[in-house]
Amino acid sequence: MHRREFLATSPALFFAPSVITRHLRPRPLQNYRVALIGTGWYGKMDLLRLLQVTEAEVVGLCDVDQKVLAAADRLIRTRHPGQRPRLYANHRELLRKEQPEIVLIDTPDHWHALHAIDALAAGANLYLQKPISVDVREGQALVAAAKKYGGVIQVGLQRRNTPHLVRAKREFVDSGRLGKISHVDLCCYYKMRDTARRPVTEIPDHFDYETWTGPAPLLPFRGIPHRRWRAFQEYGNGIVGDMCVHMFDAARWMLGLGWPSRVSSTGGIIVQTEADATTTDTQTAIFEYPHLQCVWQHRTWGTPADPEWPWAFMIYGSEGTLKGDTQKVSFIPNARDGQTITYEALYEKEKYPEDLEEQGIELHVASATRAHLRDFLRAIDEGRLPAATIEEGHISTASCILANLSQELGRPLAYDPISGKVINDPEATARLARPYRSGYSHPWHA
Repeated sequence: MHRREFLATSPALFFAPSVITRHLRPRPLQNYRVALIGTGWYGKMDLLRLLQVTEAEVVGLCDVDQKVLAAADRLIRTRHPGQRPRLYANHRELLRKEQPEIVLIDTPDHWHALHAIDALAAGANLYLQKPISVDVREGQALVAAAKKYGGVIQVGLQRRNTPHLVRAKREFVDSGRLGKISHVDLCCYYKMRDTARRPVTEIPDHFDYETWTGPAPLLPFRGIPHRRWRAFQEYGNGIVGDMCVHMFDAARWMLGLGWPSRVSSTGGIIVQTEADATTTDTQTAIFEYPHLQCVWQHRTWGTPADPEWPWAFMIYGSEGTLKGDTQKVSFIPNARDGQTITYEALYEKEKYPEDLEEQGIELHVASATRAHLRDFLRAIDEGRLPAATIEEGHISTASCILANLSQELGRPLAYDPISGKVINDPEATARLARPYRSGYSHPWHA
Protein backbone atom coordinates (compact mmCIF):
# COMPACT_ATOMS: atom_id res chain seq x y z
CA MET A 1 0.00 0.00 0.00
CA HIS A 2 1.35 3.40 -0.95
CA ARG A 3 1.35 6.28 1.49
CA ARG A 4 -1.47 8.14 -0.30
CA GLU A 5 -3.69 5.05 -0.17
CA PHE A 6 -2.84 4.52 3.49
CA LEU A 7 -3.82 8.05 4.45
CA ALA A 8 -7.24 7.49 2.93
CA THR A 9 -7.94 4.65 5.36
CA SER A 10 -5.83 5.70 8.34
CA PRO A 11 -7.30 6.02 11.84
CA ALA A 12 -5.60 9.42 11.81
CA LEU A 13 -8.80 10.69 10.25
CA PHE A 14 -10.58 10.01 13.53
CA PHE A 15 -8.35 12.41 15.43
CA ALA A 16 -6.46 14.78 13.16
CA PRO A 17 -5.51 18.35 14.07
CA SER A 18 -7.47 19.55 11.05
CA VAL A 19 -10.58 18.04 12.62
CA ILE A 20 -9.98 18.81 16.28
CA THR A 21 -8.90 22.44 16.34
CA ARG A 22 -8.15 24.90 19.08
CA HIS A 23 -8.68 28.63 19.43
CA LEU A 24 -5.19 29.88 18.76
CA ARG A 25 -4.22 33.37 19.80
CA PRO A 26 -1.88 35.05 17.31
CA ARG A 27 0.30 37.32 19.41
CA PRO A 28 3.34 38.74 17.65
CA LEU A 29 5.75 39.39 20.50
CA GLN A 30 9.03 41.24 20.55
CA ASN A 31 10.32 40.00 23.87
CA TYR A 32 8.70 36.86 25.27
CA ARG A 33 8.16 36.49 29.00
CA VAL A 34 9.42 32.96 29.60
CA ALA A 35 9.32 30.64 32.60
CA LEU A 36 10.82 27.20 33.13
CA ILE A 37 9.22 24.61 35.40
CA GLY A 38 11.72 21.85 36.11
CA THR A 39 15.30 23.15 36.03
CA GLY A 40 17.21 19.88 35.81
CA TRP A 41 19.39 18.70 32.94
CA TYR A 42 16.92 18.86 30.09
CA GLY A 43 15.08 21.89 31.37
CA LYS A 44 18.27 23.91 31.15
CA MET A 45 18.97 22.49 27.69
CA ASP A 46 15.56 23.57 26.39
CA LEU A 47 15.78 27.05 27.90
CA LEU A 48 19.28 27.68 26.57
CA ARG A 49 18.21 26.60 23.08
CA LEU A 50 15.21 28.95 23.27
CA LEU A 51 17.44 31.87 24.21
CA GLN A 52 19.55 31.12 21.13
CA VAL A 53 16.64 31.57 18.73
CA THR A 54 14.62 34.48 20.13
CA GLU A 55 14.69 37.52 22.33
CA ALA A 56 13.18 36.61 25.68
CA GLU A 57 13.02 37.69 29.29
CA VAL A 58 13.33 34.74 31.64
CA VAL A 59 10.94 35.88 34.36
CA GLY A 60 10.91 32.75 36.51
CA LEU A 61 12.53 29.42 37.26
CA CYS A 62 10.76 26.79 39.36
CA ASP A 63 12.03 23.61 41.02
CA VAL A 64 11.50 21.68 44.24
CA ASP A 65 15.26 21.12 44.61
CA GLN A 66 16.79 24.36 45.82
CA LYS A 67 20.33 23.33 44.82
CA VAL A 68 19.27 22.47 41.28
CA LEU A 69 17.28 25.69 41.08
CA ALA A 70 20.23 27.79 42.24
CA ALA A 71 22.54 26.06 39.76
CA ALA A 72 20.15 26.79 36.89
CA ASP A 73 19.92 30.42 37.97
CA ARG A 74 23.71 30.74 37.98
CA LEU A 75 24.00 29.15 34.55
CA ILE A 76 21.37 31.37 32.96
CA ARG A 77 22.85 34.54 34.48
CA THR A 78 26.35 33.52 33.39
CA ARG A 79 25.39 32.66 29.82
CA HIS A 80 22.98 35.61 29.54
CA PRO A 81 24.12 38.38 31.96
CA GLY A 82 21.03 40.49 31.31
CA GLN A 83 18.68 37.83 32.66
CA ARG A 84 17.32 38.19 36.21
CA PRO A 85 14.81 35.38 36.75
CA ARG A 86 12.90 35.10 40.01
CA LEU A 87 13.11 31.73 41.73
CA TYR A 88 10.13 29.69 42.87
CA ALA A 89 9.45 26.40 44.62
CA ASN A 90 5.74 26.49 43.72
CA HIS A 91 4.68 26.56 40.06
CA ARG A 92 1.29 28.13 40.75
CA GLU A 93 2.93 31.04 42.53
CA LEU A 94 5.23 31.54 39.56
CA LEU A 95 2.31 31.53 37.11
CA ARG A 96 0.29 33.93 39.24
CA LYS A 97 3.05 36.45 39.89
CA GLU A 98 4.99 36.39 36.62
CA GLN A 99 2.20 35.76 34.07
CA PRO A 100 4.61 34.25 31.52
CA GLU A 101 3.69 34.15 27.84
CA ILE A 102 5.72 30.97 27.29
CA VAL A 103 6.22 28.17 29.78
CA LEU A 104 8.70 25.35 29.29
CA ILE A 105 7.68 22.21 31.22
CA ASP A 106 10.57 19.82 31.91
CA THR A 107 9.42 18.11 35.09
CA PRO A 108 9.16 14.33 35.63
CA ASP A 109 6.41 12.63 33.64
CA HIS A 110 3.95 12.25 36.53
CA TRP A 111 3.67 16.05 36.76
CA HIS A 112 3.44 16.90 33.03
CA ALA A 113 -0.34 17.03 32.65
CA LEU A 114 -1.03 18.95 35.87
CA HIS A 115 1.69 21.52 35.22
CA ALA A 116 0.52 21.92 31.62
CA ILE A 117 -3.14 22.43 32.51
CA ASP A 118 -2.25 25.01 35.16
CA ALA A 119 -0.04 26.89 32.68
CA LEU A 120 -2.74 26.85 30.00
CA ALA A 121 -5.28 28.17 32.50
CA ALA A 122 -2.84 30.99 33.29
CA GLY A 123 -2.83 32.01 29.60
CA ALA A 124 0.57 30.67 28.59
CA ASN A 125 1.80 28.96 25.44
CA LEU A 126 3.60 25.70 26.21
CA TYR A 127 6.71 23.85 25.19
CA LEU A 128 5.82 20.57 26.87
CA GLN A 129 8.24 17.70 27.13
CA LYS A 130 7.09 14.24 26.12
CA PRO A 131 5.27 12.14 27.14
CA ILE A 132 2.38 14.50 27.74
CA SER A 133 0.88 12.31 30.48
CA VAL A 134 1.37 9.17 32.57
CA ASP A 135 -2.08 7.79 31.83
CA VAL A 136 -4.50 8.03 28.92
CA ARG A 137 -7.13 10.01 30.83
CA GLU A 138 -4.60 12.73 31.74
CA GLY A 139 -3.91 13.07 28.03
CA GLN A 140 -7.61 13.42 27.29
CA ALA A 141 -7.90 16.10 29.97
CA LEU A 142 -4.93 17.98 28.56
CA VAL A 143 -6.34 17.94 25.02
CA ALA A 144 -9.63 19.26 26.43
CA ALA A 145 -7.80 21.99 28.37
CA ALA A 146 -5.94 23.05 25.23
CA LYS A 147 -9.26 23.45 23.40
CA LYS A 148 -10.75 25.35 26.33
CA TYR A 149 -7.94 27.81 27.04
CA GLY A 150 -6.31 28.15 23.61
CA GLY A 151 -2.67 28.98 23.16
CA VAL A 152 -0.03 27.05 21.26
CA ILE A 153 1.46 23.81 22.55
CA GLN A 154 4.55 22.25 21.05
CA VAL A 155 5.28 18.78 22.45
CA GLY A 156 8.97 17.92 22.73
CA LEU A 157 8.85 15.33 19.96
CA GLN A 158 11.54 17.11 17.97
CA ARG A 159 12.12 14.36 15.42
CA ARG A 160 9.37 16.18 13.48
CA ASN A 161 11.78 19.11 13.06
CA THR A 162 15.10 17.21 12.98
CA PRO A 163 16.83 18.54 9.81
CA HIS A 164 18.19 15.26 8.43
CA LEU A 165 14.88 13.46 9.08
CA VAL A 166 12.81 16.27 7.53
CA ARG A 167 14.95 15.95 4.40
CA ALA A 168 14.62 12.17 4.35
CA LYS A 169 10.83 12.34 4.73
CA ARG A 170 10.61 14.68 1.76
CA GLU A 171 13.04 12.84 -0.51
CA PHE A 172 12.27 9.20 0.23
CA VAL A 173 8.79 8.94 1.78
CA ASP A 174 6.76 11.79 0.33
CA SER A 175 8.36 11.30 -3.09
CA GLY A 176 7.33 7.64 -3.19
CA ARG A 177 10.90 6.33 -3.59
CA LEU A 178 10.29 3.80 -0.79
CA GLY A 179 7.40 2.35 -2.76
CA LYS A 180 4.73 0.35 -0.97
CA ILE A 181 5.40 0.58 2.78
CA SER A 182 4.49 -2.57 4.68
CA HIS A 183 6.39 -2.68 7.97
CA VAL A 184 8.16 -0.51 10.57
CA ASP A 185 10.67 -1.62 13.22
CA LEU A 186 11.46 0.55 16.24
CA CYS A 187 14.10 -0.23 18.85
CA CYS A 188 16.22 0.87 21.78
CA TYR A 189 19.08 -1.21 23.13
CA TYR A 190 20.69 1.36 25.41
CA LYS A 191 21.81 0.06 28.81
CA MET A 192 19.91 2.89 30.45
CA ARG A 193 17.90 1.13 33.15
CA ASP A 194 19.17 1.75 36.70
CA THR A 195 20.40 -1.58 38.09
CA ALA A 196 21.28 -0.42 41.62
CA ARG A 197 19.63 -1.17 44.95
CA ARG A 198 19.73 1.76 47.34
CA PRO A 199 18.94 1.97 51.06
CA VAL A 200 16.25 4.20 52.50
CA THR A 201 17.81 7.44 53.65
CA GLU A 202 16.91 10.83 55.11
CA ILE A 203 15.47 13.53 52.88
CA PRO A 204 17.85 16.51 52.57
CA ASP A 205 16.57 19.93 53.60
CA HIS A 206 17.01 21.40 50.12
CA PHE A 207 14.70 18.85 48.45
CA ASP A 208 10.90 18.92 48.81
CA TYR A 209 10.15 15.23 48.29
CA GLU A 210 6.47 15.60 49.15
CA THR A 211 5.88 18.11 46.36
CA TRP A 212 8.17 16.27 43.95
CA THR A 213 6.08 13.13 44.43
CA GLY A 214 2.84 15.03 43.86
CA PRO A 215 0.02 12.75 42.66
CA ALA A 216 2.26 9.67 42.44
CA PRO A 217 2.67 7.09 45.23
CA LEU A 218 4.93 8.29 48.05
CA LEU A 219 7.69 5.70 47.93
CA PRO A 220 10.39 5.36 50.61
CA PHE A 221 13.09 7.95 49.93
CA ARG A 222 16.22 6.30 48.52
CA GLY A 223 18.13 9.38 47.47
CA ILE A 224 17.33 12.34 45.25
CA PRO A 225 15.67 10.80 42.17
CA HIS A 226 17.09 13.13 39.50
CA ARG A 227 16.98 11.15 36.23
CA ARG A 228 16.84 7.90 38.24
CA TRP A 229 13.07 8.33 38.57
CA ARG A 230 12.70 6.92 35.04
CA ALA A 231 13.48 3.47 36.45
CA PHE A 232 10.20 3.48 38.39
CA GLN A 233 6.83 2.82 36.80
CA GLU A 234 5.22 4.88 39.57
CA TYR A 235 6.55 8.08 37.96
CA GLY A 236 6.42 7.31 34.26
CA ASN A 237 6.03 4.60 31.66
CA GLY A 238 9.49 3.12 31.51
CA ILE A 239 11.55 2.89 28.37
CA VAL A 240 8.45 2.57 26.21
CA GLY A 241 7.17 5.91 27.51
CA ASP A 242 10.60 7.53 27.35
CA MET A 243 12.24 6.21 24.17
CA CYS A 244 9.59 4.41 22.12
CA VAL A 245 7.40 7.51 22.11
CA HIS A 246 10.09 9.38 20.13
CA MET A 247 10.63 6.74 17.44
CA PHE A 248 6.98 5.73 17.23
CA ASP A 249 6.03 9.38 16.81
CA ALA A 250 8.71 9.77 14.13
CA ALA A 251 7.25 6.83 12.20
CA ARG A 252 3.71 8.18 12.54
CA TRP A 253 4.85 11.57 11.29
CA MET A 254 6.80 10.06 8.40
CA LEU A 255 3.87 7.92 7.25
CA GLY A 256 0.86 9.98 8.29
CA LEU A 257 -0.38 7.40 10.79
CA GLY A 258 -3.04 8.14 13.39
CA TRP A 259 -4.28 5.94 16.21
CA PRO A 260 -3.31 2.26 15.99
CA SER A 261 -6.28 -0.08 15.69
CA ARG A 262 -4.80 -2.46 18.25
CA VAL A 263 -1.81 -2.51 20.62
CA SER A 264 -0.20 -5.58 22.14
CA SER A 265 2.94 -6.04 24.21
CA THR A 266 4.92 -8.67 26.07
CA GLY A 267 7.98 -8.53 28.28
CA GLY A 268 8.97 -7.85 31.86
CA ILE A 269 11.91 -7.81 34.25
CA ILE A 270 13.75 -10.82 32.90
CA VAL A 271 17.49 -10.24 33.37
CA GLN A 272 18.13 -7.34 35.76
CA THR A 273 16.13 -8.85 38.59
CA GLU A 274 18.39 -7.61 41.39
CA ALA A 275 17.63 -3.94 40.73
CA ASP A 276 14.97 -2.08 42.69
CA ALA A 277 13.72 -0.56 39.41
CA THR A 278 10.12 -1.41 38.50
CA THR A 279 10.25 -0.80 34.74
CA THR A 280 10.81 -3.60 32.22
CA ASP A 281 14.29 -4.53 31.05
CA THR A 282 12.89 -6.41 28.03
CA GLN A 283 9.76 -5.55 26.07
CA THR A 284 8.21 -5.89 22.62
CA ALA A 285 5.18 -3.87 21.53
CA ILE A 286 3.15 -4.07 18.33
CA PHE A 287 1.13 -1.08 17.08
CA GLU A 288 -1.25 -2.38 14.42
CA TYR A 289 -2.53 -0.44 11.41
CA PRO A 290 -4.33 -1.56 8.26
CA HIS A 291 -1.71 -3.28 6.09
CA LEU A 292 1.29 -2.60 8.34
CA GLN A 293 2.62 -2.95 11.86
CA CYS A 294 5.03 -0.84 13.89
CA VAL A 295 7.02 -3.21 16.10
CA TRP A 296 9.02 -1.92 19.07
CA GLN A 297 11.68 -3.78 21.01
CA HIS A 298 13.89 -2.72 23.87
CA ARG A 299 16.47 -4.51 25.95
CA THR A 300 18.62 -2.86 28.61
CA TRP A 301 21.09 -5.76 28.56
CA GLY A 302 23.05 -7.66 25.92
CA THR A 303 24.06 -6.24 22.55
CA PRO A 304 22.00 -4.28 19.99
CA ALA A 305 20.47 -6.15 17.08
CA ASP A 306 22.42 -3.73 14.86
CA PRO A 307 25.19 -1.76 16.63
CA GLU A 308 24.91 0.99 14.01
CA TRP A 309 21.28 1.63 14.95
CA PRO A 310 20.86 1.09 18.72
CA TRP A 311 17.93 3.55 19.04
CA ALA A 312 16.18 3.95 15.74
CA PHE A 313 13.28 3.40 13.35
CA MET A 314 13.39 1.30 10.18
CA ILE A 315 10.71 1.77 7.52
CA TYR A 316 10.50 -1.05 4.98
CA GLY A 317 9.13 -0.41 1.50
CA SER A 318 8.95 -2.33 -1.75
CA GLU A 319 11.72 -0.17 -3.23
CA GLY A 320 13.99 0.23 -0.24
CA THR A 321 14.50 0.70 3.47
CA LEU A 322 14.77 3.94 5.43
CA LYS A 323 16.69 3.80 8.71
CA GLY A 324 16.77 6.84 10.96
CA ASP A 325 17.93 8.01 14.36
CA THR A 326 18.98 11.22 16.06
CA GLN A 327 22.41 11.22 14.42
CA LYS A 328 21.82 10.04 10.83
CA VAL A 329 19.40 8.63 8.29
CA SER A 330 20.06 6.14 5.48
CA PHE A 331 18.04 5.16 2.42
CA ILE A 332 19.02 1.67 1.27
CA PRO A 333 17.50 0.87 -2.14
CA ASN A 334 16.49 -2.71 -2.91
CA ALA A 335 18.01 -2.58 -6.38
CA ARG A 336 21.34 -4.42 -6.52
CA ASP A 337 23.07 -1.52 -8.25
CA GLY A 338 21.51 1.09 -5.96
CA GLN A 339 23.67 3.25 -3.73
CA THR A 340 22.91 3.84 -0.07
CA ILE A 341 22.27 7.53 0.64
CA THR A 342 23.07 8.81 4.14
CA TYR A 343 22.49 12.21 5.69
CA GLU A 344 24.14 13.15 8.96
CA ALA A 345 22.73 15.28 11.76
CA LEU A 346 23.18 19.02 11.44
CA TYR A 347 25.88 20.41 13.72
CA GLU A 348 25.87 24.19 14.07
CA LYS A 349 29.17 24.57 15.89
CA GLU A 350 30.26 27.72 14.08
CA LYS A 351 26.90 29.44 14.39
CA TYR A 352 26.53 28.50 18.06
CA PRO A 353 30.08 28.05 19.41
CA GLU A 354 28.79 28.28 22.99
CA ASP A 355 27.35 24.79 22.51
CA LEU A 356 30.87 23.37 22.67
CA GLU A 357 31.33 24.61 26.24
CA GLU A 358 27.96 23.47 27.56
CA GLN A 359 28.07 20.61 30.03
CA GLY A 360 25.76 17.71 29.21
CA ILE A 361 24.64 19.03 25.84
CA GLU A 362 23.65 16.57 23.10
CA LEU A 363 25.32 18.35 20.20
CA HIS A 364 23.61 16.21 17.56
CA VAL A 365 20.18 17.10 19.00
CA ALA A 366 20.76 20.83 19.58
CA SER A 367 19.91 21.85 16.01
CA ALA A 368 16.71 19.79 16.09
CA THR A 369 15.62 21.40 19.35
CA ARG A 370 16.33 24.86 17.96
CA ALA A 371 14.31 24.06 14.81
CA HIS A 372 11.47 22.71 16.98
CA LEU A 373 11.49 25.88 19.07
CA ARG A 374 11.54 28.11 15.99
CA ASP A 375 8.50 26.27 14.68
CA PHE A 376 6.83 26.77 18.07
CA LEU A 377 7.57 30.50 18.04
CA ARG A 378 6.32 30.92 14.47
CA ALA A 379 3.14 29.09 15.41
CA ILE A 380 2.58 31.60 18.25
CA ASP A 381 3.22 34.58 15.99
CA GLU A 382 1.10 33.27 13.12
CA GLY A 383 -1.70 31.74 15.19
CA ARG A 384 -1.25 28.31 13.62
CA LEU A 385 -0.57 24.75 14.75
CA PRO A 386 3.03 23.66 15.30
CA ALA A 387 4.54 20.37 14.08
CA ALA A 388 4.02 18.42 17.31
CA THR A 389 0.53 19.41 18.43
CA ILE A 390 -1.01 18.29 21.69
CA GLU A 391 -3.32 15.98 19.71
CA GLU A 392 -0.37 14.28 18.02
CA GLY A 393 1.48 14.11 21.32
CA HIS A 394 -1.56 12.47 22.88
CA ILE A 395 -1.74 9.76 20.20
CA SER A 396 1.94 8.86 20.56
CA THR A 397 1.90 9.04 24.35
CA ALA A 398 -1.36 7.14 24.85
CA SER A 399 -0.33 4.41 22.41
CA CYS A 400 2.82 3.76 24.45
CA ILE A 401 0.80 3.76 27.67
CA LEU A 402 -1.57 1.22 26.10
CA ALA A 403 1.43 -0.94 25.23
CA ASN A 404 2.48 -1.02 28.87
CA LEU A 405 -1.08 -1.76 29.95
CA SER A 406 -1.25 -4.61 27.43
CA GLN A 407 1.98 -6.05 28.83
CA GLU A 408 0.60 -5.86 32.37
CA LEU A 409 -2.78 -7.40 31.49
CA GLY A 410 -1.38 -10.00 29.11
CA ARG A 411 -3.73 -9.30 26.20
CA PRO A 412 -4.07 -7.00 23.16
CA LEU A 413 -6.03 -3.77 23.55
CA ALA A 414 -8.17 -2.00 20.95
CA TYR A 415 -8.66 1.60 22.05
CA ASP A 416 -11.45 3.67 20.53
CA PRO A 417 -10.43 7.36 20.60
CA ILE A 418 -13.99 8.47 19.89
CA SER A 419 -15.57 6.82 22.93
CA GLY A 420 -12.38 6.93 24.98
CA LYS A 421 -12.74 3.26 25.90
CA VAL A 422 -10.90 0.02 25.29
CA ILE A 423 -13.29 -1.99 23.14
CA ASN A 424 -14.94 -4.90 24.99
CA ASP A 425 -12.54 -4.56 27.91
CA PRO A 426 -14.02 -2.82 30.98
CA GLU A 427 -11.01 -3.74 33.13
CA ALA A 428 -8.56 -2.07 30.75
CA THR A 429 -10.87 0.93 30.39
CA ALA A 430 -10.94 1.34 34.17
CA ARG A 431 -7.14 1.43 34.17
CA LEU A 432 -6.87 4.28 31.66
CA ALA A 433 -6.59 6.57 34.70
CA ARG A 434 -4.09 5.96 37.47
CA PRO A 435 -5.24 6.50 41.03
CA TYR A 436 -3.94 9.76 42.49
CA ARG A 437 -2.48 10.14 45.93
CA SER A 438 -4.68 11.73 48.57
CA GLY A 439 -4.73 15.50 48.24
CA TYR A 440 -4.52 15.52 44.45
CA SER A 441 -7.40 15.45 41.97
CA HIS A 442 -7.18 13.74 38.62
CA PRO A 443 -7.96 16.28 35.87
CA TRP A 444 -10.13 13.95 33.79
CA HIS A 445 -13.85 13.72 34.42
CA ALA A 446 -16.15 11.37 32.52
